Amino acid sequence: MPFVKPNRLKKGDTVGVIAPASPPNLENLKQGIQFLNELGLNVKIGKSVTKMNGYLAGTDQERLDDLHEMFLDQEVKAIICACGGYGSGRIAAHIEVEIVRDNPKIFWGYSDMTFLHTALRQETGLVTFHGPMLASDIGKEDIHPLSKEGFLQLFHPTVLSYSEKISPLAVLIDGTATGPLVGGNLSLLVSTLGTKFEMETKDKLLFIEDINEEPRAVDRMLNQLYMAGKLGSASGILIGDFHDCLPKRELSLTLDTVIDHYVNLASKPALKGLQIGHCNPHIAIPFGVQATLNTDEKRLIIDSGVI
Repeated sequence: MPFVKPNRLKKGDTVGVIAPASPPNLENLKQGIQFLNELGLNVKIGKSVTKMNGYLAGTDQERLDDLHEMFLDQEVKAIICACGGYGSGRIAAHIEVEIVRDNPKIFWGYSDMTFLHTALRQETGLVTFHGPMLASDIGKEDIHPLSKEGFLQLFHPTVLSYSEKISPLAVLIDGTATGPLVGGNLSLLVSTLGTKFEMETKDKLLFIEDINEEPRAVDRMLNQLYMAGKLGSASGILIGDFHDCLPKRELSLTLDTVIDHYVNLASKPALKGLQIGHCNPHIAIPFGVQATLNTDEKRLIIDSGVI
């Protein structure tokens, strides 16, 4: 399916804020919205954002309605997620894809939003953005300037270049690889397997990250991706931040040992150390556009996500 780039933002535009998964910290959200205002944007808040239904921000229908309404609202030019948590997968099968296909616009988030990134891209071709969210990242006092800077790519078509100027990078497998950039949170990617939204990786650059998973859990998930053919069919592999993925028992493999094992099995060009994921700074990237990995230069080049 050909990819569809959304239109860029301009000052004075309105963006919609939704919580497709868990309820956000409202004080942090307030600060995150202030940041959007400082960018010259107006903000509409989804109806379910302030609701609480256990670990969900309202019922599935309420969260789904917010998603649909923001795509349908012609005044809204981008949809920014307040936070992650859990719950986006519960609404994925009920998204009216024609609404998204007929109203392509910026969709921004990460973590649990990985399920929506994958579903929207594979069902409609929409380019989406993996980036820091308002309550869980931008609204915190210690947010890094680079995390905020990533939003600027929504205003101007920007070719992103990730090199060691941003963070130290380690080459796991030498080579050059190109293809559409896909992926996200490892746990969520694995949860798509066997569903209609099963992640497609053939001839694509696969990016993965995660948080709070022991090495043995990362091992289990990477093994499942490997056995499902998702690692071997990718053109290259990009390892983002695995925040606090430490063993909680004395007998354990290290996280690096686990990751290196499966990257070697896949035998595709691979780079590790990208500050993308549950980290600070968190570098925002578009999914679905062409990207090139060059291990000789330790560089990742990503096409613009907007037009």
